[in-house]
Amino acid sequence: MKPILLRILACLALAAPLVAQAGDAFSFATIAKPADAASGTKNVSQAIQQTDRDNLAFVLVNGIKADNEPCSDTLYQERRALFDGAKNGLIVSLSASDWARCVSARNRSIAVERIARLREMFFTDEFSFGDSKLPLIRQSAIPSFGLYAENMQWRIGEVLFATINLPNNNNNYLNAAGRNSEYEDRQVANTDWLKRLFITARSNKLQGIVLFADANPLAHRAHTSGFFSTEKREGFAEMRRQILAAAKDYNGRILIVHSDSDADSTAARQSIVWKDNIGALRIDPVWTRITVDPASKQLFSVTAHTGTSRNRASNQQ
Repeated sequence: MKPILLRILACLALAAPLVAQAGDAFSFATIAKPADAASGTKNVSQAIQQTDRDNLAFVLVNGIKADNEPCSDTLYQERRALFDGAKNGLIVSLSASDWARCVSARNRSIAVERIARLREMFFTDEFSFGDSKLPLIRQSAIPSFGLYAENMQWRIGEVLFATINLPNNNNNYLNAAGRNSEYEDRQVANTDWLKRLFITARSNKLQGIVLFADANPLAHRAHTSGFFSTEKREGFAEMRRQILAAAKDYNGRILIVHSDSDADSTAARQSIVWKDNIGALRIDPVWTRITVDPASKQLFSVTAHTGTSRNRASNQQ
């Protein structure tokens, strides 16, 4: 009975925005995945401490670990403890390095086993990590998509926020013989998730949607990087078509926050690139503050970035 009550409360919270005054500006932060194993834990810990001191609506961690850190339960538990200790409400969005690029000692993919473990460890509660608990709506609350707890949505003021599992290894599309089951099943779930998000935003006449993902699904790719991939089939084509079509029927602004340096290697750092009503922002280590201002035409702006000690970016106030 308790899980059902929690879901009802979470749904009510989504219907009633967390920010009382719809016209108020507010800020949130995104912590990028660690750049390397040597500084992984230190940078994540420092970023959480720094964001704790800022006045933020929430913090989004876009990737749990660096590419060269182990895909181990021990490391997952270590990062989970850091997230639990945050003062702000903290939400986790997965990256390819967290699961899709994981391999065994024999260099065989263990992606399916690792994503299942991550769902058990990070995505079972109806609220965010941290002291300031944000109620979350998970796609797993829909019976047909019970696996996909990592896809979440929450609302603040007139903006809908959501995570969507799009790993930047070509969306984990595998050019191998047989059915591409993980990719195909998640593709069905993601398609339904995007459809529901845009229906919610349109029906409530919200000013904006923010999508957090590892990859930028709007970027055209010259090659794929999937495990065992040798062909040039692109794993994000369907997602791109769906977002572009939905954007035409939506009067608000859409912001895609990602960490896809493979696709956007030439993109301006810490700048939102706009095309019509869709913006894309690539975040780099360590963390970035984004402000939502309903009075602004663009609605979203980058107002600060804190880089690594070797490459400190200047704060844009």
